[in-house]
Amino acid sequence: MNTPECVWNAHAALGEGPLWSVRENALYWVDILGHRLHRYSISEGQRTWQFDEEVSAIAERAEVPGLVTTRRHGFAYFNPATDEMMPLAQAETGMPENRFNDGKCDRMGRFWAGTMDFAGKNPTGSLYRLDPDLRCTRMDSDYIVTNGPAWSADYRTMYHNDSVNGRVFAFDFDLERGELSNKRLFMQFSPEEGSPDGMATDAEGGLWIAHWGASKVTRHAPDGKVTRTIMLPCSQITSCAFGGPTLTTLFITTAADGLSPQQLEREPLAGGLFALDLDIAGVPANQFRG
Repeated sequence: MNTPECVWNAHAALGEGPLWSVRENALYWVDILGHRLHRYSISEGQRTWQFDEEVSAIAERAEVPGLVTTRRHGFAYFNPATDEMMPLAQAETGMPENRFNDGKCDRMGRFWAGTMDFAGKNPTGSLYRLDPDLRCTRMDSDYIVTNGPAWSADYRTMYHNDSVNGRVFAFDFDLERGELSNKRLFMQFSPEEGSPDGMATDAEGGLWIAHWGASKVTRHAPDGKVTRTIMLPCSQITSCAFGGPTLTTLFITTAADGLSPQQLEREPLAGGLFALDLDIAGVPANQFRG
């Protein structure tokens, strides 16, 4: 695949959170607004789980089978083999206008996930860290919509997106302690570039960013310079993740939510899952150690 191919036209309202499972040789991804978790496998086909509320960010558990997830107001374990959902730490239960959005694990097995204003207007979102002992700590705040995070190859820098304002922030990252410092603006997107959404890093330290509203994914060098651009036939690009047997397939999620009937006619693959083979490998997704 030299150009992105739609491998699952799921018509997701808000496709997000792609996660490649090396253990299962399969890709998990979500439709947040559709309350669905999808699993894509070339050998086993497609499977979908339906829930009664949003499921957004996901990560595999390291010690036992299953996933850790973010739901509307907190974290939960989910076992795809048994369909069992077990709530964990809750956050912002007194903020009905908020929900969790994107998230990932760091190399030490902590799960980082951010919240957002459901309406996308007010800076009520925050970034949380769920430790393996299941303690939940708020690490940063004042976001309208959070997305990411991602880390540099040496794990000395963490990136996190303030999507509505077009900002990619960088933090100094203390891997051993899981602490953030020296928050600074890494990149500012112009309106023509869309909004920075989900992210992934490759084995060479490149940062791949999905552009909501601009039909593309870009790869950035450590200095922020664009080194590659992948165009897609949909406008609302939400996230990306490396997968496949050699981790050289870039999986890309998209969204159909908010598009007019005329736009949907022009973008019949909006909400689909795309795949593209690259000459750059990713790194295995970190697992949650709780």
